[in-house]
This record gives sequence, C-alpha cells and structure tokens, in this order.
Amino acid sequence: MVKVGIIGFGTVGAGTVKVIFQNSGLIKKRTGLDIEIAKIADLDIKRDRGIRLPEGILTTDASEIIDDPGIDIVVELIGGIRPAKDFILRAIRNKKHVVTANKALLAEEGEEIFQEAKRNGVMLGFEASVAGGIPIIKVVREGLVANRFLSIYGIINGTSNYILTRMTAEGLSFKEALSEAQRLGYAEADPTLDVEGIDASHKLTILASLAFGIPLSYKSIYREGITGITPLDINFAKELGYSIKLLAIAKLADGELELRVHPTMVPEDYLISKVDGVFNAIYVEGDAVGPTLYYGRGAGDMPTGSAVVSDIVDIAKRLSSPEPARMAEAYGDVILKDMGEIVSMYYFRFTALDRPGVLSKISGILGEHNISIASVIQKGRRIGGAVPLVILTHMAMEKDVLKALSEIDRLSVVADRSFFLRVEGKEEDIIK
Repeated sequence: MVKVGIIGFGTVGAGTVKVIFQNSGLIKKRTGLDIEIAKIADLDIKRDRGIRLPEGILTTDASEIIDDPGIDIVVELIGGIRPAKDFILRAIRNKKHVVTANKALLAEEGEEIFQEAKRNGVMLGFEASVAGGIPIIKVVREGLVANRFLSIYGIINGTSNYILTRMTAEGLSFKEALSEAQRLGYAEADPTLDVEGIDASHKLTILASLAFGIPLSYKSIYREGITGITPLDINFAKELGYSIKLLAIAKLADGELELRVHPTMVPEDYLISKVDGVFNAIYVEGDAVGPTLYYGRGAGDMPTGSAVVSDIVDIAKRLSSPEPARMAEAYGDVILKDMGEIVSMYYFRFTALDRPGVLSKISGILGEHNISIASVIQKGRRIGGAVPLVILTHMAMEKDVLKALSEIDRLSVVADRSFFLRVEGKEEDIIK
C-alpha cells in the first residue's frame, strides 16, 4: 500500500482525486499497486467538489501530511512560490517523495529544490507542470533518451491559443476574445501570466533544462505576449497563408541555444498551425528519431490530474529502489544565444502615407540592413490617412531587423510605429 497526501484541493487537486478514485482498480490491474489517499489539505474544506470522501480525510493543516511518517508521497497542487516551496522542502527533508504541477516554482526556484531532493535521496515528479495531460516530460526524459535534441517548440498555453483561435475564426478583437475566455473559465480574472507569455516561459524553462541539460533559466528566456495582436494582422497572415500562434521555442545549433516565447506566424499547412482552442501541441526533433509531435489538452482537472497520477505511479513503482531527482546532463558547453543574433523570417506591417515612392524608401532601408523582401501586400485601405504596407522577408538577423525598423519609423512617410512578427518554419516550405 502506497499512501499519498495531497496539499491543494482546487481544480487539479480534485481532478487527481477523481482519477485515483475512478481508476484505482485499473491502476492496480496494470501495475499491482494499491494507492491510498491518506489525507487532503486545503484552506477550504467545506466547499463541495462533487467527490465523496472518507470521513476524516480532509484537513486545513498541511503539516498533518508533511510530518506524517506513514505518508510516502506528498503531492503539492496549491501553485505559486510560497508557501508551496516551503511545503515541498519540508517534505523532502522528511524523506518524502514529492509530486508537483507547479511550473512557476520549478522554473524560478527549481535548482534549490532539485539539489535538496538529490541530497535527501528522494524522487521528484513534475509531469503535470508542462502541457497538462500530454506526457511530454516522460517523452523527453525516457521516450527519446537516445536522442540529442535539436529543437523543441510548440503551443503550451491553452488560454492564449484559445484567444488567438477565436480572433482568427470570428474576427474578434483581443479584448473581445479575452472576455469570452474569462466567461468560459479558460482565462483568469487577471490573465497576465497567460497572455504575456509568462506561463509558457515557465514551461519552456523546464523543457529546455530537461532536453539540453542547462540550469533552469527562466530569466534568460526572451518573452513577448499576444496583447498586441490585432484582427488586421490575423487577416494579413491568412492572406499570406499563415496563422498566428504563441510559440515557445528552444533550438540548439553549433552549441548555441535559442530560448524564446512570442507570437509567431506559422504556415497554415503545418500541423501545429491547425491546433486550436485550449489544446496544446509540442514539436520535438531529435537527431535519431527526427521530428515528432505531441497533442492534447494542456489544462483542466482530469487531464492534469492524469499527469499527476502518472507521477505518483512512477514513484510508487520505484519505492524499493528510489531514483533521486535530477535533470539531464548538458551536451558540453551550451551557450544561450542573444536574441539579437537569431535568424528568422519576418512579417512587417507599416502604416505608411499613401504616396508614390514610399515602398522604395522602405525597401531601400531594408536592403541596407541585409534584409531581402519575399512578398509585399499594399492596399488602399486608409487608416487615419495612411494605408497598411505588409512585407514578408527572407531570412534575416534580428539585430539588423531592429536597426532597420528604428530607421524606418523615423521616416516622415511612416505614420505609426512599425509592427513585426517572426515567422517559424523552413524557408523553402514558406516562400512559395
């Protein structure tokens, strides 16, 4: 019998309990394990979660779990940095194995937690911290262990993906799509973590550390959110054959690793471009296996609960011979690439006065900064006395792009600040 204590009985906590209660027989049949929920701690133990619990299982005191010598695995599902970090460290020092879904904590404070787990010889499971029900942590740590990873990128925030999907399908503004997402429970009252790319950056931190063996590097990730995306840009993207997605990207080449989260134009015929709503998808490329894609629900009580239970089962199977928590070994000296050095294709939208010679002035500046044009859209739709001019480029270096746009924005024929998006994909697949 493996006894589990759960700290946090919110959405994910309730989903975890449901999965164990509903599928305990199936889990035992497949693994031979008896898993018992010994105690659940939460500040609110009065609210009905729709789950019938044994008498005396609920408590408002997490110490009843952390300090109970009979509990083998502590599951932390309260989120945030504190008191979650304190609970986890106390549990580890009490020689208890830990499961958590707390991506923010691992991304920002994970080094200390992993070191403490290693010192105490306990296991740390965190499958549910990235992409909900998609077993991407197991894929990276175990399924593709024979590979050197070349790139990992994908949609790992369902809230932002839902908003962009609704803006694309219905022509909604960002504000309208956000309000709808909040009404349906897909977005929090304060959506900052999701729409500013913070949540995706937390998850990318964990994936990159596992895949490339680097220290947890949340502060080193370049980040942009989706608040600046407009229906105008979505329509231009469609016209050019793209959709706009918030992507988390990690790419390794010549010992340099790119880590970035930002809205990205993706060709409409790419599979990841077709991932809509609250779903997640993660593309992983290894040197042996080649490209692979993983798709599923990135959040929700039952999908995330499923991932939590998978960690509980994995740890329970190893209790007789624990494997201390650790991250992957680095591929040698991996250097984080400066954002100015990345090379990408770009989408530019200029708000230009409707006069002869404007395009030649803009294209001349782009050429001076080694940026070549792949295609142009110029239409006579006036916006405050100006018209949008859209340019898609061939591959260019980011620092050249920023210099060129700064110079273009100072032109008297440009009425507003330039807007740009990076374009993901191989150039031969995109420029047709």
